[in-house]
Amino acid sequence: MTATMEDVSEDFGIDVETEISVQFVSEAGEAPFPPFEVPKDISPEKLLLILRAFLSEEDEKNTPYLFFVNNHEVSSSLSETLRTQVVDYESTLQVVYQPQAVFRVRGVSRCTSSLSGHGEPVVTALFSPDGRHLASGSGDKTVRFWDLTTETPHHVCKGHVNWVLAMAWSPDGKLLASGDKAGHVMIWDPVTGKARGRVLTGHKQWITCVTWEPLHLAKGICRRVASASKDGDVRVWDCVTGQCVRSMSGHTASVTCLRWGGGGLLYSASQDRTIKVWRAADGVLCRTLQGHGHWVNVLALNTDYVMRTGAFDPKDAKIVHNEEEIEAVKLTTLAQRRYDEVLKVVGEEILVSGSDDFTMFLWKPGTEKTSFARLTGHQQLVNDVKFSPCGRLIASASFDKSLRLWCGKTGRFLAVLRGHVQAVYQLAWSADSRLIVSASADSTLKLWSVENKKLHTDLPGHGDEVYTVDWSPDGQRVVSGAKDKLLRIWRN
Repeated sequence: MTATMEDVSEDFGIDVETEISVQFVSEAGEAPFPPFEVPKDISPEKLLLILRAFLSEEDEKNTPYLFFVNNHEVSSSLSETLRTQVVDYESTLQVVYQPQAVFRVRGVSRCTSSLSGHGEPVVTALFSPDGRHLASGSGDKTVRFWDLTTETPHHVCKGHVNWVLAMAWSPDGKLLASGDKAGHVMIWDPVTGKARGRVLTGHKQWITCVTWEPLHLAKGICRRVASASKDGDVRVWDCVTGQCVRSMSGHTASVTCLRWGGGGLLYSASQDRTIKVWRAADGVLCRTLQGHGHWVNVLALNTDYVMRTGAFDPKDAKIVHNEEEIEAVKLTTLAQRRYDEVLKVVGEEILVSGSDDFTMFLWKPGTEKTSFARLTGHQQLVNDVKFSPCGRLIASASFDKSLRLWCGKTGRFLAVLRGHVQAVYQLAWSADSRLIVSASADSTLKLWSVENKKLHTDLPGHGDEVYTVDWSPDGQRVVSGAKDKLLRIWRN
């Protein structure tokens, strides 16, 4: 059933004096139906009713939407949003509708477990792509796997000869790579807790970052992992044979961060103030991105989350996981489909870099070597930056005690989130892109609402600086690791 303009006018009791002509436009810039008159003080709820009356496809009708006019969200009413803008009431107003996640992740509110075991500070903790396993790395030279159903220790993995500094799950969730301060990379099996293959040696100084080849490029079988080191090299390993497939040296200082893009490119950030783009297939340097005035600390891609979770879709999350094995071909098609869906929303792969020069740059690294946006506002170095799972927003954490939200397409500043009283070390997004959790040197975690740009919940509990935080892709739990040697699991 489609509604006519007259029906809509009657339903909402429109008075011609206070009307405005609006044209609904999708994110891609398409206008699915002609413009019509609505009251100036119409609320977003009423806009949603009108939009749903005209949308044709069933799944589109069940999706929640946000509405924007000139990049400003319509939060209370259309007239409120237009009050601060110069609008020509004679012409048609464009209202952009933006689909949101169909599922909602509930904010965590309490600590359900405090997991002791590590003998030194917990440096890194990560959930597997399906949220089934949890791994942590510490200064006590061990990697530990934790059983999430009982929230108890599962395996203690010994083999590293120095602090474990970096970890990454393979996108199929079957392997974990960890790098240590001695420059060694090890591959672990989360089910048995045993090391897979031999220790990957070759780096001359400590490992700063490890990353896996995306599932849709790996044809469903995860065997290639890349590592970055303080020695300035990037190495790609075949974890089945234990060989270094290629070594890429070009940076003149420590490589701080590494990302493996969905188009088969490797992005490395360094303390030599540059970002280098490498072709993973043959190790050729494609371009060098310059612009930062100090060390580049962190990189993030707008496709990071979809590549991290691989074939696992957060909206299909189950409390009890299936034990069935999915063959490689199906994994590849699922991962490819999810990657393509995100690309359809964001247009192309965009890279954001955060630096000690207090700024961030947005790049289109696949095609251009100049940045297209500079994000300024932090008053101290930028320590962490992440795109939201939907790819539309960027959150950054800084030593200036604040987090900032930015538009993921243009780099426009949206909001600042203040509340921490010391440096913010790390942040994590919920799978529905509506919440952010941050870890700070002030020993607390804080949960922030993206919808109303405010503090949602304060989560104290740790006895010292919180170094790492992660939100499980199934939305069930948040994990934090701190200087007090404890891991804490937080649930709603």
